[in-house]
Formats: sequence, C-alpha cells, structure tokens
Amino acid sequence: MSQATQQDAETGVIESVSGPVVTAQDLDARMNDVVYVGDEGLMGEVIEIEGNVTTIQVYEETSGVGPGEPVENTGEPLSVDLGPGILDAIYDGTQRPLDVLEDKMNSAFLDRGVDAPGIDLDKEWEFQPEVEAGDEVSAGDVVGIVEETVTIDHKVMVPPDYEGGEVVSVESGDHTVTETVVELDNGEEISMHQEWPVRTPRPAVEKQTPTKPLISGQRVLDGLFPIAKGGTAAIPGPFGSGKTVTQHQLAKWADADIVVYVGCGERGNEMTEVIEDFPELDDPKTGNPLMARTCLIANTSNMPVAARESCIYTGITIAEFFRDMGYDVALMADSTSRWAEAMREISSRLEEMPGEEGYPAYLSARLSQFYERAGYFENVNGTEGSVSVIGAVSPPGGDFSEPVTQNTLRIVKTFWALDADLAERRHFPSINWNESYSLYREQLDPWFEENVTEDWAEIRQWAIDVLDEEDELQEIVQLVGKDALPEDQQLTLEIARYLREGYLQQDAFHPTDTFCPPEKTYAILTAIKTYNDEAFDALDAGVPVEDLVSLDSTPQINRIGVQEDYEEYVEELKDDITEELRGMY
Repeated sequence: MSQATQQDAETGVIESVSGPVVTAQDLDARMNDVVYVGDEGLMGEVIEIEGNVTTIQVYEETSGVGPGEPVENTGEPLSVDLGPGILDAIYDGTQRPLDVLEDKMNSAFLDRGVDAPGIDLDKEWEFQPEVEAGDEVSAGDVVGIVEETVTIDHKVMVPPDYEGGEVVSVESGDHTVTETVVELDNGEEISMHQEWPVRTPRPAVEKQTPTKPLISGQRVLDGLFPIAKGGTAAIPGPFGSGKTVTQHQLAKWADADIVVYVGCGERGNEMTEVIEDFPELDDPKTGNPLMARTCLIANTSNMPVAARESCIYTGITIAEFFRDMGYDVALMADSTSRWAEAMREISSRLEEMPGEEGYPAYLSARLSQFYERAGYFENVNGTEGSVSVIGAVSPPGGDFSEPVTQNTLRIVKTFWALDADLAERRHFPSINWNESYSLYREQLDPWFEENVTEDWAEIRQWAIDVLDEEDELQEIVQLVGKDALPEDQQLTLEIARYLREGYLQQDAFHPTDTFCPPEKTYAILTAIKTYNDEAFDALDAGVPVEDLVSLDSTPQINRIGVQEDYEEYVEELKDDITEELRGMY
C-alpha cells in the first residue's frame, strides 16, 4: 500500500517503538483517538500530536513491532460498552472480557491483538417497557427494565447525547443489546447498548452534599472515620499492612447497590484470590451470589503498563452508568500508586519534564479528575445516585510524605492510615486511629443520631479522647513504666486497652464478627463506657486500681463482636460490670 493510499484510509506508518510508546507518521488523528498498531492490530490511544508525528500509548505488549508497520485510526476515543451483561463479568483494563478471551484462545495466557466486545452482542435479554407510544422522553429517561441478574434490574435509558422526543414504537420481549427497542419521532433509535468515552464524565444535573453514610460493617470505619455515600477515601499503607483485605471487606459488606472492583497493577495472586472468592460469596443482603452486583476489572502488575493507566477510567465510567440508573455504587481502586507509576513510565518515555520523584507534573490534576467523578448526584432523569471512590495507596516503604499519598490527601475527605506496626502485632484492621481522620463526621452525625442513637457523636468523641490520652501516656510509660503513673491514668490505659482490643479490632474471618452493624458498634462502646464510668466512681470511693483492672466480667467485652444475639449479651455484661464494681465499696 502506498503512502498516499494509507493517508486516504486514515492509516500511517510506525516511525519508532519505545516500550508501550509508539510514534507514527502521516496518521490523520486527533487526541485520544483509538488506533490499531502494527500488523497484529494492537490497540492504542493517541496521547500526543506534533506536526506530522503522532505519539501513541499501546495497551498491549509491543515486542516484535517495528518501524514501517501500519497504524490504523478508528476516529473514536477509548470507550466502554454499556448495557446488560456488565455485572458478574471480569474485564481487563480496556474492558475486554477475560472469560471470553480465554475461551477464544483456549488458554489463560492471552495472545496480542485479540479483542472482544465488552458485553455479549448476541445474547438476548427480555425487555420490559416502561413507556408506550405517545410518551415524551428526554436524555437519561428510563424507557424499560431488563433483569440483568437475580439482584439488579438494569434500567434501559435514553443515551445522554440524544435529544429525546415522542415515542413512536416500543418493542417488548427478547432482544439483543444492539436491536432497537424504542423509536422516537425524530428518528432516534434506542437500544439496550450505549458507548461512552472513558475520559469524559457522564452528565448530571447537580452534585449534592452527601448526608448518608456508606455503612461498611467495620467498627473502626463506621464508628470513628465514616465515609459518606458519594464520598472519597484513601487507604495508604506499606506492604503487608492490609490494604487489599480492607478493600475486600468493603467490597463484600458495604451497603452499596453495585460494587466495581478495579485491581490496578496489583500482584496476580491477589487478583486471583478476588476472582476465585467473589463468585463463591453470598450477598448478605439478598443471599444471592455477590457477583450478581459486582463488576471486576483485573489489570495485574504483569499486564501492559498502558492498560493500567486506562483501567481506572474504565471502572469509574461503568460506576457512573449505574449511578445514572439511581443506584449507589462503590468503586474500589487497588491501587492508585500503581496507576501513578504507569503514568510516570509513559511520561518518561515521552521525555516530559518530570515532577517530584519522577512523577509527571500533572499527577495532582489526574488524581483530582479521577476522585472528582465521585459524588452524590441528582441525575438528568430526576433520580438520585452516588459513586463512592475508595482508593488504596502503596507508598514505598510506608512513607506517607511521597507524592501520590500527599496529592491524594489534598483531594479525599476520608483518610484510613494503615500501620505496619499494628499489623505485626496482629491488630486488624491495622488502621492507625491517631493518624486517620474523616471530614464527613459532622454531616453524617444527624443520620446516625436519627437511625442508631441520639448520643452517637457524644460517645464517639469520648472514645477518641480516651485513645488520644492513651497515646500521650504511652510516651511516659516508655520512659518510667506504667506503675509510676497516677492511679486514674493507669485506669485510663486499661479502658483504652478494651477500646483497642474489643472495639477497634475485628476478625475478618469470623462469620459473625466480619460484619458489625452500627447498632452493634454502639453497643460495644456502651459496654466499655459503663466500665469507664463505674470504675472511676469506684476509684473515687477508694478502691485500689489493681482491683479495678482485674475484674472477672470485663474480659467478656472482647467477645461482644462474635455474639449474634449481642443485645441481651451486652445488657447482662453491663449489669455484671456494675454489680461487681459497686460491690467493692
């Protein structure tokens, strides 16, 4: 093919190859266009245009690709397929369904250039209309329902870029996702399938202030550092501190309607655990499989680095799609550090001016663009939905002063700092209560006070004050020993110990303790607060502190978490503590 013919066909030729970065000449393209590179047709995306030279990041391994091979432009940006079939699916970073590719290749190892649509275009779904001929519809309106899984009804919507109009015809019954199910008087045809560019947020009417918590079932999170539905959170921590386990717990137990789990550059064995575990887990809400409301995106550390950069956008676009249906979506990104490292590698190959520690100068802007797509929204169709984003951060050596952690801290409003020392002491979840914080507390307190207890904020603040005082006292204990402290401070240390062991620790593998509702979280605190109040009264009455810290009843505090019928257990325990302490004076 001559060069002129290539230009007519919107094709160019490869000039150079540097890892995932390929430059091409004579390619008629725009920024962010998807192109197919080389004789094998490897998918890539245009990231820089300078004169006649176009720079492309390729989402697949480029070994064996050389200068002179063709580059074909699609003229379209990187987009995802949206429609029934997203849930209970496992994708790579560019929304290629891994199970479909495995069947196509007859191998778990994928060849280059293999592709498949994000959703099955041939499968038929039963379309149940919500509109009839003569109805007026506009962009975003729901025109029908499809039972996507046993848990989730998929709402077929007018695409956001449609003008809308009067419904002329409606086709109920079984259809593929590409067949027209609703036709409008202006000629627009609506199917169950949409495409949306991943780097463009889906439109909404208004981003509202979130006032409802995302209940995680983890006491340290719900009780001390809550996140709102539509909020943002970061989980930084060194290797082995429990980032992935914490995100697994959130994915299993958070009270979101939909879970999108993005494994971004993590080790293959960790993603294998997720892929094997999730299909076997039961949804605690419905008893149905958890995968019936989950979408997994697996882009492990041995996959091409450029696809790692795109997987975050793929995940957030899928989350926004379900948000538009009025669902609450929780997105777990594990981890944004690997995503930032992918940007750093591509940036260095582009010879861009590096920022701090070699990361690109636009690191903060990209992080902001990602987290800003979270929120509690009023959708264009009048419904309300949310996207909560929880991103793990993997600072090298646990150094929270490194650029990804610091730039993330400027953006997110909840910070769950994991501590390697706590993990070594077998304290899980190993969230450091002295370094963590939540800026959602005040706006969520009215919900907790209305739905759990009126003194939620008060008793939480008491627990925080005791833990803060313990932190100060520990410095003195390290110097002079515990016995040198006044008796009231020795008692404070004992109460703080029960807060740490009975309240902040939680067994993720115990069938009962793995999930703790807010009511139970509060009940545990009331038991410890009862011990606090009665013990200090006894101390004032002259009872020696040695007797106060060696009660028969107080060790039972650490067993409240594993009790199914905890209400009666806690009431009896509080009575036992009160009776035992008052019997001392």
